[in-house]
Amino acid sequence: MGTRGWLALIASFMMVAGGSPTLAQPPSAAELAAALQRKYGTVRDFSADFVQTYRGGVLNRQMKDSGRVMVRKPGMMRWEYKAPEEKLFVSDGSRVYWYIPQDKQVQIGDVPTDDRATTPALFLAGKGDITRDFTPSLVEPPAGYPQGAQALKLVPITPQAEYDWLIIVVDPGTLALRGLVTGDSQGGTSSFSFTNLKENVGLADKLFTFTPPRGVEVVNDSSRR
Repeated sequence: MGTRGWLALIASFMMVAGGSPTLAQPPSAAELAAALQRKYGTVRDFSADFVQTYRGGVLNRQMKDSGRVMVRKPGMMRWEYKAPEEKLFVSDGSRVYWYIPQDKQVQIGDVPTDDRATTPALFLAGKGDITRDFTPSLVEPPAGYPQGAQALKLVPITPQAEYDWLIIVVDPGTLALRGLVTGDSQGGTSSFSFTNLKENVGLADKLFTFTPPRGVEVVNDSSRR
């Protein structure tokens, strides 16, 4: 999977993360969307353990990965996949690097610079707006998430090629991020569950730099556009 497609599946979770109590009673979809946008504005960086599960699509694939993620605004992130194989995704705010040691290949792409949600990746740069770019609705939390969790489905106002919708799962009292689910036009869903979430911890610059190792193939996606 190329860097653009991978970003579209995962990057939108930057819209919310952890925090102190925000909502005192069950909100409407519009109220929850506004509260999440406010919360997003307070988060400078965060880290979490994650489990990613992908199901469906044209090939009816089922895959499960796990690891650690670290994110810092504007646009910096590091996904360290540990199982079932080691993989690394790094963004320094302008370029993104997708490295699979077993394949001896690095894919390089650009972080979008537009200020609209043309892809979920734009939220990494702090430019997206839940209330502006999506139509929200309340839904039941997908299977596998904690009982009593709050789920908000977001459908992009402008149709997108990379995804059809996304669901953010949060703790109803604190808005702490519990999960993210995205759906694509091929019927596939990618689900992320997050634990050990820590926000505003002062993540270091060096976590978001990457130099391709010697002897690996470098594929520059941006040069193909």
